[in-house]
Amino acid sequence: MIINYTTKELELLARIMRAEALAEGDLGMLMVGNVVTNRAIANCLTFKNINSIYDAIYQPNQFVGTQGSLFQASPTALEKNLAERVLRGEYYYPATHALWFYAPAKGTNCKNTWYGQDLAGSYRNHCFYTPAKGTCPEII
Repeated sequence: MIINYTTKELELLARIMRAEALAEGDLGMLMVGNVVTNRAIANCLTFKNINSIYDAIYQPNQFVGTQGSLFQASPTALEKNLAERVLRGEYYYPATHALWFYAPAKGTNCKNTWYGQDLAGSYRNHCFYTPAKGTCPEII
């Protein structure tokens, strides 16, 4: 386990992974889980007061998925299993050290930088971004 969490937080993580990346498949959902977990671990940038999975998911203006019906429904056993894998410390490139992701408009590519952060890589329709080296030592 890389971060302490409650059963409620496990379910929240499973729900946000589904809401943000269901169309990206299991691997895409795992990568979204990596970003959420990294935010809870990091003590840098806009994540200095984010100390739990709950805090990371409900940080204002971060995850649009919290507003959708996919987030509202209870997670499936598979989704909870995926969330447990992330919470046990499984990481998937390019989300390994990422703190941000977004889906570019259809037919466009990932930007090399996004809000001043470097592109780590992409998976399907998600672009993942990492902080500058040395900025967030807890996740790098």
